[in-house]
Amino acid sequence: MRVLWAPWRMAYVGAPKTPGCIFCTASTADDQRAALVLAQRPALVMLNRFPYASGHLMVAPHRHVADLSVLPPDDFQTLMGVLQRAATLVADAYHPEGMNIGLNLGAAAGAGVTDHLHWHIVPRWSGDTNFMPMLADVRVIPEHLDATYERLRPLFAPLAA
Repeated sequence: MRVLWAPWRMAYVGAPKTPGCIFCTASTADDQRAALVLAQRPALVMLNRFPYASGHLMVAPHRHVADLSVLPPDDFQTLMGVLQRAATLVADAYHPEGMNIGLNLGAAAGAGVTDHLHWHIVPRWSGDTNFMPMLADVRVIPEHLDATYERLRPLFAPLAA
C-alpha cells in the first residue's frame, strides 16, 4: 500500500473543538488575517479554513441566527448582494468553469456549523475532483490558504466602500 501524507489535516482532525461560533469569533478577532476574514461589511466574508477547492469562502450575517425565517428581510437582501459580489470576485480571481453556491440548514443537511447561517462559495473546474478523495480520502488543494488570502483580500477591500 502506498502512503499519501497530508499532515496539515491533523490541525483539523486532532484539534480540540473551539467553543463558540466561528463566525462571531472571526468577526471580532484582533487578527483578521489569522481569522481568514476577507471583509467585515456589510456582511462577514471569510475563507474556509478547510476548503473543498482553492477560493472556497463563506458569507455570513453578523446576526447570530440559525433559522433563515428569523433573518430580517433587509439583512437577507444585504447578504444576497454580498453573496453576488463575492461570487463575482472569486470568478474574477480564479476563472472557474462553474461554482457551487449553497446554504446548508441543519446538521442533517450537511451544515458543520448549525447555529449561524452561512453560504459557501466554491469555485469548480472540470476534473477538479479526481481519484484522490475516493482512493486516499484526501482532497488536493492546489493553492496554499495563505496564497488564497493574499490573492483575494485586495479584491474584497472595496466591498465595504
